[in-house]
Amino acid sequence: MCGFVGGKVKSGVINKEIVQKAIRIMSHRGPDEEGMTFSPPFFLGFRRLSVLDPYYSNQPITNENGTLSLVFNGEIYNYEKLRRELQGKGHHFKSRGDSEVILHLYEEEGEACVQRLRGMFAFMVYDRKKDLIFGARDRFGIKPCYYLNNSRLFTVASEAKSLLELMEETPTVNRRAIPHYLSFQYVPEPETMFKGIYKIPPGHYFLYRQDELTIKQYWEVKFSPHQLSFSEHLERTQQAMREAVSLHTQSDVPWGAFLSGGIDSAIIVALLREQHVRVSTFSVGYEEDEYSELSEARQTAEYLETDHQEYLINPQEYWEHLPGLIWHLDDPVADPAAISLYFVARLASSKITVTLSGEGADEVFGGYSIYREPDSLKPLSWIPYPCLQLLGKGAQKLPFNLKGKNYLLRASTPLAERFIGNARIFNEQEKVALLKQKSFASPRVITDPLYRKARDYDQVTSMQYIDLHTWMPGDILAKADKMTMANSLELRVPFLDHHVFEIASTIPTKFKIRGKETKYLLRKAFAHLLPEETSKRPKKGFPVPTRVWLRGPIFNQVRELLMDSSLEPFFNRYYIDKLIREHKRGVKDHSRKLWVLIVMAFWIKQFIKPRTLTRVT
Repeated sequence: MCGFVGGKVKSGVINKEIVQKAIRIMSHRGPDEEGMTFSPPFFLGFRRLSVLDPYYSNQPITNENGTLSLVFNGEIYNYEKLRRELQGKGHHFKSRGDSEVILHLYEEEGEACVQRLRGMFAFMVYDRKKDLIFGARDRFGIKPCYYLNNSRLFTVASEAKSLLELMEETPTVNRRAIPHYLSFQYVPEPETMFKGIYKIPPGHYFLYRQDELTIKQYWEVKFSPHQLSFSEHLERTQQAMREAVSLHTQSDVPWGAFLSGGIDSAIIVALLREQHVRVSTFSVGYEEDEYSELSEARQTAEYLETDHQEYLINPQEYWEHLPGLIWHLDDPVADPAAISLYFVARLASSKITVTLSGEGADEVFGGYSIYREPDSLKPLSWIPYPCLQLLGKGAQKLPFNLKGKNYLLRASTPLAERFIGNARIFNEQEKVALLKQKSFASPRVITDPLYRKARDYDQVTSMQYIDLHTWMPGDILAKADKMTMANSLELRVPFLDHHVFEIASTIPTKFKIRGKETKYLLRKAFAHLLPEETSKRPKKGFPVPTRVWLRGPIFNQVRELLMDSSLEPFFNRYYIDKLIREHKRGVKDHSRKLWVLIVMAFWIKQFIKPRTLTRVT
């Protein structure tokens, strides 16, 4: 796992020291080596975390005649097979790692090379002969890829902080992104919270030629249920996951796995144990038992006989680290579990360099509890829609805490209106009260095009489709990459091997959701490897007791932060104060809303007022 920056200066000049500064601000991504190609108007910079071929795969890496240069972040799991094929076609390699494979594959197949890559990646190739830059991001967006394209330069980087170093202008807030952030708790791609900085979308490649940028899709998410028996789907899933986990252990450095109390990480560890190796596992938790998974993780670790380590996080330590970790996130991501990921990554990095984790299982195999909603609403499906609408209007007038009110509201609301992804923090009325700007786009601007593409799917599959394009890259994978890289730890996600997805995409909904059980087929596929309690346990995923902390241990710090003048240009502080007071008194649970504002406040302080781009730990 590494970090890179590169691009072309269109007008004026850029000095070598500025490029070097842009590289070194990502030193946490690659503490082992630094490399640069400075050939104005083109430049490439790289920071390396050595995982494969530690002595010879330094970057930027070039082909035999020096006409191609590559910088690459990620892992290609089928690189050995591709290498043998390319050698058979006359290509000569000077390293035994996966980076050089991409370079020669591009030399052989051009833009089509990206279709052959199995893994997680973001890379760019400078082609001197054709005078162009080519690059791509992996299918699901496991690895980040930011870009800036203005009148002065085109540049791509693993982190937005590097692009800020190359900009002449002071960074400003992308006001168009704020309302979406309030809805989703992250900024939906390809936008970021920085004005003028964007992300290459997952499953896309880019070409920059003659000062023109072209972005094209090379892969898309498709579900196509097959009418196979349950046992046939079970066997196909088992085979695909075993192969993926085996490929994800390719490494020349020590590796292990994160272990929460749920089934996803437990499956990964169980499949590693099948390879007859003792696995190092790592977990974190809290003193508040309701939120901590340490005892459940410990039980699974004992059953699988792992070398298990755990860490207890206290609220003050969590709060003290928060500003620095938001600096690492680049964009505001208001998922409290991001900070838990930082602590478990810190714990793991003291012993290993590569960790496997269970991200993606819920989106791919249907694991979120919200996916049970379409089935739970079926009892009212016989009611004609106009009558349902009347029921919904009546329910709006009922007391907010009356049992059944929320059920009627959900049943009377079409899926595309009620589900914008796994999180919906502020609704439209609340945003009007909170925001200084009174004109803004609905979150459906983001989701409606996705629903149109998913129009032939059932409701559960449509929800998976929405999450795979929004929640997963914007929240799950963003925090996973940034929090592990903050600790110079490479994270690998076998559930997001695209060969696994191709198998999972054929599973009918009736095998994914059964009664109150989600990921039903996945649970059954590996139940024989796990304790019964683990295979049936509902998802938690390193939960954080922010609800409790915001009423007690960190209340004073939160109030001081959210009443700071730095929020004044964007938000109504009287409304924020109302949220704080209601939460403190226990009138309502505003913990998620407050956390969105807390993260935004720290982000503004880190990047906008004032600009402080020195490394924060």
